[in-house]
Amino acid sequence: MNIKLVCFLTAMCAFTLAGPATWAEDAPPSPTPAQADAALAPPPPAKAPANAALAAPTGALSAAIEESAEEGGLNFFVRLGIVLAIVIVQILLIRGTLHLAKIGKGKMRSYGARKFKPIKFKSLVLFEVPQIVGAACFFIDIVKIILVIFQLIITVPIVFKFFEPTRYVADTIFGYILTPLKSFGLGFLAYIPDLFAIAIIVVIARYALRALKFFIVQIEKGKLVVHGFYAEWARPTFTIVRFLIIAFTVAIIYPHLPNSDSEVFKGVSVLVGILFSLGSSSIIGNLISGFVMTYMRPFSVGDRIKLNDVTGFVLERGPMVTRIRTHKNEIVSVPNQMVMNNAITNYSSAPDLGLGGLIVHAEITMGYDVPWQKVHEVLIGAAAANDLLEKTPAPFINQLKLDDFYCWYEINAYTKNVDVLPTVYSELYKNIQNGFAANGISMYAPHFEVQKQTDAI
Repeated sequence: MNIKLVCFLTAMCAFTLAGPATWAEDAPPSPTPAQADAALAPPPPAKAPANAALAAPTGALSAAIEESAEEGGLNFFVRLGIVLAIVIVQILLIRGTLHLAKIGKGKMRSYGARKFKPIKFKSLVLFEVPQIVGAACFFIDIVKIILVIFQLIITVPIVFKFFEPTRYVADTIFGYILTPLKSFGLGFLAYIPDLFAIAIIVVIARYALRALKFFIVQIEKGKLVVHGFYAEWARPTFTIVRFLIIAFTVAIIYPHLPNSDSEVFKGVSVLVGILFSLGSSSIIGNLISGFVMTYMRPFSVGDRIKLNDVTGFVLERGPMVTRIRTHKNEIVSVPNQMVMNNAITNYSSAPDLGLGGLIVHAEITMGYDVPWQKVHEVLIGAAAANDLLEKTPAPFINQLKLDDFYCWYEINAYTKNVDVLPTVYSELYKNIQNGFAANGISMYAPHFEVQKQTDAI
């Protein structure tokens, strides 16, 4: 901005502080003959403002200036001297404002470097100290600009009032300033009852959420027990109820918002609703599935489950996806809607239900030349030698079916070591092989043995 123009306009603000009464005191005590003739002459006819709609009343200040200029006997040079004095003072005011803003930013930088701390949300750093200091300095610049513009807007019309050709331009400028301010002020006063209503609604909703959160925390910690309501339901229930309270609060506040009944406001609301409905169908489906799974309790975080072809441990059960870590340390993310639409096998729930543990099983085939009693003995011994299997309940054997060349056997044993289930099976298979080898029993299927003898012949 041109400093001369700024100084000129800013200096006019000083005139508002001095007031027209000061000029009247500086007027000569007795008018000259020319001034007396001019005073007796009829006043020139009033000119209509260039824009009547914009020529708002300028108030007592502009009327006093006009009266001082016309009736106080101020000639052109006196008026010009007053305007120059205003310009000089305004130069000083603007330079003082800029200097104070510069000092304020320097103080803010030094104070912020010593006192400010980063703004964090849990472990996430939202704003660093330099960013906070920069925002504070930017705010100081905004205040500086607003003050300078306010001075210019007020003083320019006042200076124009001193000269007849520009007097009605001053009325127009005052109209630009005062009409919006008057409209804003009256609108704000009319909106105060609605503002109080919104404040009361927000306070009630906030304290309702605080009370709800208090009970939810007590349930989570186990201090408050509600029959049939599990502690793991507390957090998602709070999320649902909080959303409903906020939505209800917004619905109540909506009629109290400014211009809420305007067609533009309604159109924007409908557009946002349509975009949300079209673009979030899968998101809403996953969210609903996530909440439904919470209350169904098919698994918990840490459980070993099987979902389609994925077997592993549940790392996270979020509102949108469920994350599973396989035994190969692979992280698989499955949308909750897909989880709801497929069967889930939970290997970790059996020990918690008091069933003795998860039953692991292995199937083998053995020819009819080996007595089934001997096969049972070897399989039971293999299960007993596995330290990862439970001794009680005892292992048991099922004979599944009888084929043409061999019989199908199934060894079943209980285990509570679900986390290392692959190791449990590995140890069981090794013990079965060692058991048959120790008893001199071949594990070849009979038809393979026949083929082997034929090849030898």
